[in-house]
Amino acid sequence: MALSFNHRPGLVVYLTAGDPSVESTRAIALEAIDAGADVIELGVPFSDPLADGPVIQRASERAVARGTRMADVLKIAGEVRAARPKAGLVIFTYLNPILRYGFSRFVDDAAAAGADGVLITDMIVEEANEYLAEMDRARLSPIFLAAPTSPDERLKAIATNSKGFVYAISRVGITGKQQSMTSDAADLVARIRRWTELPVAVGFGISSAEHVAQVAEFADAAVIGSAIVELIERSTPEAAPGAVARFIKGLRLPQAALAQ
Repeated sequence: MALSFNHRPGLVVYLTAGDPSVESTRAIALEAIDAGADVIELGVPFSDPLADGPVIQRASERAVARGTRMADVLKIAGEVRAARPKAGLVIFTYLNPILRYGFSRFVDDAAAAGADGVLITDMIVEEANEYLAEMDRARLSPIFLAAPTSPDERLKAIATNSKGFVYAISRVGITGKQQSMTSDAADLVARIRRWTELPVAVGFGISSAEHVAQVAEFADAAVIGSAIVELIERSTPEAAPGAVARFIKGLRLPQAALAQ
């Protein structure tokens, strides 16, 4: 089942849960949805986020230091789902926090909280049989990361085992803002479409209306993470929800405005 993108392109907004606080994350998520985010990715803070750049690493460190745990993330998910029942909601995590929480317990609690899907950043599709069975049992959508360096055989496995959408990494490396989109992203999306009709979202480095407009030319959605997490870092907890909402609205500037 595909997640719904009500805009073209859709916007997937990543938030590190618990930064600056559990209460603030909930408020920011609701403001982001009202400003035009189609899907919220609630990031589970982890002490060793190897795939993330310094901005999200710092956010994870702050959230872990404040005691944010998986149960808190699922609580936020439940509250967001209750307040905005039509929004897309994905739990974004490394495998280790799930193993600590308990695999079956996590899947059951994520479904009970109203999550649509789960993205485990270090889950290898070739080793995901147990995970896929659990997700299917709970009617949750597994979302996998596809990289430009992935061979065709692996891309096919990612595309055919994903539900909700496929997350295409715009470049190899860690998360973080970049100056421009590379041709690798468009090539990767074209390859993914050979095996699936699911929406394809492009992430890693998207930070401006120009980037979103570029993504719209070849993909279904743009994922914005580090730029928003950095904005939250620079804002007070009280100001962060409004700042994020204004930023998201700015990502949908008309093409004419971008050309000026």
